[in-house]
Amino acid sequence: MDFLTPQFLVAVGQIILIDILLGGDNAVIIALACRGLPPKLRTQGIMWGTVGAIGIRVVLIAFAMSLLAVPYLKLVGGVLLVWIGVKLMIPQDDDHGDIQSSDKLWTAVKTVIVADLVMSVDNVLAIAGAAEAGGGEHKMALVIFGLLVSIPIIVWGSQLVLKLMDKFPFIITAGAALLGWIAGTMIHTDPGLKPWMPAESYVGYVMGVVGAVMVVGLGKWFASKKPPATS
Repeated sequence: MDFLTPQFLVAVGQIILIDILLGGDNAVIIALACRGLPPKLRTQGIMWGTVGAIGIRVVLIAFAMSLLAVPYLKLVGGVLLVWIGVKLMIPQDDDHGDIQSSDKLWTAVKTVIVADLVMSVDNVLAIAGAAEAGGGEHKMALVIFGLLVSIPIIVWGSQLVLKLMDKFPFIITAGAALLGWIAGTMIHTDPGLKPWMPAESYVGYVMGVVGAVMVVGLGKWFASKKPPATS
């Protein structure tokens, strides 16, 4: 058994770091989607959203490398992520009746799953790449380890972000801007757009900033058009 080889331990460290970064993004997504739920349903939303997020990564890992080469997949995903970010900035109604709450719970879970599907491609590829470097027969063990480590990071991170959002509403805007940033950088790395993309490395950062500004700007505009909630 060579689980303690330098290559394996380095791969473990890389996967933990990837999961911390990945968990941060997904914690924001889950918290944004669940912030309109009544307190008694927030934990359910976080748990089901996390289950969906982990399930998606299991499926994506099965054909991770082939996804990387699909032209325009990241472009479509980036546009979808912008739409999700804008939608999450629009204030939600405070009516939490029994039927409405049930509907909102599954709406929040679906939002989490769709956003995670878009965001997970790069992250899954990163985990798969780190696992590949860890050594042949242990690759799947490293992948499973990465998925298991991500669960407590996402659950705990989501609960923390939700509490912070209640106290500091500007975090909602920051979270939406993060989605825009990810969308812009994702579109920049789309293999189908590579022939038309400038070669300079700073272009990816510029597109990330443009995506963040676009999401916040559109989100605030649509929010200003929404009629005030009636009591």
